[in-house]
Amino acid sequence: MIRVCVIGLGPIGNRHADIYKADALAELVGVCDISRRRADAAASRLSVPSYDHVPEMLAALKPDLCSVATGGYEYGSDHYEPTMQALDAGCHVLCEKPISNEIPRAEEMVAKAREKGRCFGVNLNHRFTPAALLAKKWIDEGRLGHLLLVNMSMWIKNPNETSPYFQIKALHPHTVDVMRYFCGDIEAVQCFATKAPGRSIWSTAHFSVRFKNGVVGGLTGSYDIERGHPMERCEVAGTGGRFVLEDMWRELTLYPAGNLEKTVYTNPVFGGVRDFNDTFINRIHRFLEQVSEGARPGEIDGSGEEGLAAQKVLAAAIESLHNETVVRVR
Repeated sequence: MIRVCVIGLGPIGNRHADIYKADALAELVGVCDISRRRADAAASRLSVPSYDHVPEMLAALKPDLCSVATGGYEYGSDHYEPTMQALDAGCHVLCEKPISNEIPRAEEMVAKAREKGRCFGVNLNHRFTPAALLAKKWIDEGRLGHLLLVNMSMWIKNPNETSPYFQIKALHPHTVDVMRYFCGDIEAVQCFATKAPGRSIWSTAHFSVRFKNGVVGGLTGSYDIERGHPMERCEVAGTGGRFVLEDMWRELTLYPAGNLEKTVYTNPVFGGVRDFNDTFINRIHRFLEQVSEGARPGEIDGSGEEGLAAQKVLAAAIESLHNETVVRVR
C-alpha cells in the first residue's frame, strides 16, 4: 500500500484526499496547508495528522507519494516549491494542472523528477475516461486512417479576473493535452482572443495549431459562455473516418469513411462516469496503479513532461496573441 500525503487543502486538495482515502492502493497518512485552519479541518475530517510546513511533514511521515494541489497566482504559481521538496524527499508526485505558470520552473520540476528517478504526473484528468481511452484505441488501431485534423472546444463560465492570460493558462492545459494525446506534439500555434463586455482579461480565445506529424486543427475556449451540454467537444478526422467525443465521457461516435453505419459509445447509467469527480478518481487511481506496478518515470500517463509540453504550447499561444504572429513551440 502506498503511503500518501496531500499538500494544499482547498476544494481540489480535499477532493484528492478523499479519493486517496477511498482507494485500496493508498493509505492517506497526512495533509499539509499553509493555512493551519484548512489543514486542521481536513485532518479532523480524515483522521490523519495535519501540518503547515511541508519539510516537517515529509520528515515526520516519510510518505511514498504526495499530491500537490496548491493554488497561487493563475492557479499554478504555488506548485513548484512543494513539488521540489517532495521529490527531494524521494516521493513520487502527482501535481495539479497547470504544472507551473512559469516554463523555467516547470522544466526544473521535470528535471528534478528525472534526477531523482521518481514518477511525476500532472492531473490531466480529462483523458482518463472510458470514452477518451476508447477513442485513443481507435486511433492506435488505425480506424481513422492517416490523421488529418482535430477540432477542440471547451467553455466554463468563470467570472474571475486575474492575469490577462488567466483563461489561456488555467483552462487550456486540459484541452491542449487532449489534442496532444490524440494527435501528438504541436509545433506551431497562432492565437486570437477577445474580451467579453465587462471583462479585463482575454476571456475567449481561438488557437490554430499545426502538429509535427502534419495534422492541423483548432481550439476554441471561453470563460464567458454558460455551462451546458456539450461543455467540451473533440473531433478527430483522418482518411479512414472521424470520431466526435462529447464532454470527454458522455458519448463517443465513430463515423467510418464510406460506411453509413456509425459506432456509438454512450456512458452507461450504471457503472459509468457519474460526474466530473470521477475523472479525478480515474486519474489518481491510474497514477497509484502505475506506481504500485513499478512503472518507470517515462511510462507515466499524463506525466510531468506532458504537462510541460502543454504549457509550452500555451506560452507560444500567448506570444502569438501579443505579437500577432505564428509562433513555433520551443
